[in-house]
Amino acid sequence: MLEKLREKLRRVKAKLSRKLEEKRAPPVEEVRPEPEEKPGRTGSPLRLRLKRGLKRVAGMELSPSDLEDILWDLQVSLLESDVAVPVADEILARVREKLTGRKLSLREDPREVAEGVLKEAVREVLEPKERVDLLEVIRKKNERGEPAVLVFFGINGTGKTTTIAKLAKYLQEKGLRVVLAASDTFRAGGIEQLETHARRLGVELVKQGQGADAAAVAYDAISHARARGFHVVLVDTAGRMQTDRDLMDEMRKIVRVTKPDLRIFVGDALTGNDAVEQAKSFHQEVGIDGSILCKMDADARGGAALSITYVTGRPILFLGTGQGYDDLVEFKPEILIKSLLED
Repeated sequence: MLEKLREKLRRVKAKLSRKLEEKRAPPVEEVRPEPEEKPGRTGSPLRLRLKRGLKRVAGMELSPSDLEDILWDLQVSLLESDVAVPVADEILARVREKLTGRKLSLREDPREVAEGVLKEAVREVLEPKERVDLLEVIRKKNERGEPAVLVFFGINGTGKTTTIAKLAKYLQEKGLRVVLAASDTFRAGGIEQLETHARRLGVELVKQGQGADAAAVAYDAISHARARGFHVVLVDTAGRMQTDRDLMDEMRKIVRVTKPDLRIFVGDALTGNDAVEQAKSFHQEVGIDGSILCKMDADARGGAALSITYVTGRPILFLGTGQGYDDLVEFKPEILIKSLLED
């Protein structure tokens, strides 16, 4: 549960604060007695003494041994939050690097230092090697007189088809004309589901029957969009397990035929490390340019977002936060950092 994770991280921050407080150098006593405060003067005598003696007081350095028990607690909290082991190790390494040998002055609040270091480490992991501006990708392709092509990957049950419908609504609101390609020809139900969304949204759909060539359906949708002046083609695909070799062969064929501008993985944030393994497999097999995580409103613990960004080097583009067409929000690292680390 998210609240349980928040409580664990609060304990980690508190322990780090205490350790920093212990390493703080004691205040230097003034040789001359303090004058009594005059009426209207703010601050206690102790606070005034500390303020005047600040420049003469140096903090003591934190050693690696000072941090071990704190980092152990942090590691447990990260793993319980479905953060993959290599990602947890990376965060711990960054925290250790930022704090080892650090001097804490009397002006610094240990709790604020602890929280700041944790936030900075998580933010660095969430910052991908490559950034993607979805609307900019579409605009540049349209300037060449071509529709932008986005192909979506993911296993059944993750919310892939619904996410495509949400993104279609998002793009419509940006003034873009969208075509959907029903390239999940493995299931008749997949075609019907996308057709229902298209009808509700007033979006055009290109489809064939169950068992049709998925790449051919996507190609037809692109040709239709090009002929009618549409801006974007969103291609749904079959959602079998990432270990299914036939599925991966089909995905690679779709990529060869469509030459997509963006390849987007859609994962279920609630599945934690399973979503990470799925993203990793799809990235290795067909390459992905970004991810969308669904069901972030249902107490997702955040580990999937951290881990997928790290293992793929590609950004999280959007978060699904409900079942409605408007329940799709652009991802910003601050969203996850705030939910995980702030009280």
